[in-house]
Amino acid sequence: MKKIGIIGCGWLGNHLAERLSNQYEIFATTTTESKVEDLQSKGYHTTLVSFPNELNPEMKEWNAAKKLDAIIISVPFAGIRGAQIPMNDKRENLLNFLGDFKGQLFLTSSTGVYPETEKDFTEDDKPAQEVESESFILDKFPQTNILRLAGLMGDQRLLKNYNISNLDLLVNHIHYADICSVVEKMLDNHSESKVYNVVAPIHPNKEEVINAQKDLPYSGERTDVGRTISPNKLIEELDFEFQYPDPRYFHV
Repeated sequence: MKKIGIIGCGWLGNHLAERLSNQYEIFATTTTESKVEDLQSKGYHTTLVSFPNELNPEMKEWNAAKKLDAIIISVPFAGIRGAQIPMNDKRENLLNFLGDFKGQLFLTSSTGVYPETEKDFTEDDKPAQEVESESFILDKFPQTNILRLAGLMGDQRLLKNYNISNLDLLVNHIHYADICSVVEKMLDNHSESKVYNVVAPIHPNKEEVINAQKDLPYSGERTDVGRTISPNKLIEELDFEFQYPDPRYFHV
């Protein structure tokens, strides 16, 4: 059985591990001591490690790295909505942990790298080398696949469960199941050095989504003007079909 590492087994990392565990031996990391036992009980080889904002001179290469076929990095290395905050030491800690890994590599980034402008953004609008939170890893590991994830949704992560403002704004969301499918397909394809927007292709506004989740009608008119992120490159290059293309039905 092939071996895969998931650095950062939080909400998304757990979903990825669960999906991939029937095909891969899972090697997981967590920053929380109390989670180690839980991850081990699922059959995952678990390492307790954190990536502090200060350089850790004791940070060694991950013992498991050399035997892994692929690694998924699911730890944030950018500020909220891509804010440029100093994270150089945190990033250096990660690079040291990866050592000289030669296998398939994935970094979960965010659609927050795109500006707050009313436009349909594609990957070409913001090349990875111009994004500090993405280029740092490409400089050392040019094989890295960058996955720019929209707002993470699914399970109990539904808009109706949050205090939401600006209800007329269009949403850029993604269901975790589709993220898992994208990663699966890229693993099978042995993809390298790809940059993809991982975003559901339909962009209703927030009020439409909340009303659908509350089983209420929506009588307003949806604007087609707003900040939207295009998944067309992903769809075309991977021949990808979304299981959840419309955020209004993520709860179904």
